[in-house]
Amino acid sequence: MSEVVVTSLSNLRNEVSYGEGQTLVTDEPAALGGEGAGPDPYTLLLAALGSCVSMTLMLYARRKGWPLERVRVRLRQRRVHSKDCAECGSDVGGFIHQMERAVELEGDLDEEQRARLLEIAHRCPVHRTLTSEIAVTELR
Repeated sequence: MSEVVVTSLSNLRNEVSYGEGQTLVTDEPAALGGEGAGPDPYTLLLAALGSCVSMTLMLYARRKGWPLERVRVRLRQRRVHSKDCAECGSDVGGFIHQMERAVELEGDLDEEQRARLLEIAHRCPVHRTLTSEIAVTELR
């Protein structure tokens, strides 16, 4: 995995450097004190999950020789009381982060292929990371 370096620019705007000299800008919307110059952190998190789902499905279909032409992943994130989220399977008190996802598949796929691809969508590496225990430690 490559290293990512985030450098504050002005106000809440940041430059994200990655790969071989590639950059992008992140920010918060004006309503939250930023300038809306780029995606906010939660948008990036949803984009990472959606991109991983799409890439995983395209690679799987390609390997199987299935006629998957396009994947569209719609995502939302919100904070909810754990008691209000029966499908989340969490019995901890307080708030949890709930991510909602809808996967749309385009192509001349039969029902069995569609069902298998939707099953595989839950197995992309980012999905597995987000649903496993995560430890954030100091970089050395």
